[in-house]
Amino acid sequence: MTKLKLILLVIVSLQLHAQKRFEVVGGKIDFTSNAPLELIKANSEFAQGIIDPNTNRFAFIVSTGSFKGFNSELQRQHFNEKYMESEKYYQSSFTGQLEDLVNFKVDGVHKVNVKGTLLVHGKKQPRTIPSTITISRGKVKINSEFNVALADHDISIPKIISHKLATEIFVKLEFLLEEKEKK
Repeated sequence: MTKLKLILLVIVSLQLHAQKRFEVVGGKIDFTSNAPLELIKANSEFAQGIIDPNTNRFAFIVSTGSFKGFNSELQRQHFNEKYMESEKYYQSSFTGQLEDLVNFKVDGVHKVNVKGTLLVHGKKQPRTIPSTITISRGKVKINSEFNVALADHDISIPKIISHKLATEIFVKLEFLLEEKEKK
């Protein structure tokens, strides 16, 4: 995980000017492939991320190989080796800025759009993703649900299994962030 933190800090050379920032201290990313012949679910609890409350800029990453679940170990192996090519594309990320201003010092629930670049399987795509940010007692919770089209990230599905793997993957995430001193 140290390598991921280093990569995250490089990504986050988004020129954070704040004395403090919010860092992910817990969370989960779930994905679901709901194909005609098979339902596949997996999740990762190894996401990392930072939000700069002064600029509303953010960076989040997850290790591609950290997803668990699936219907079998063979399915997980195929996910990593044949589709996501996890050794070559070992992380996925989303970096950008909140389109809507959020005052991170005031408790409340904010429906926002986050605009940035989604990097999956080595392919970058501009995305605007609706999210909910809940601020309570200095902690920030982010919830979001969105779809990722495999074709947008050059992930091909062999015709022989096209009824077992959806062409769009449903992603649901929940992150808890706490304010930390900038290092």
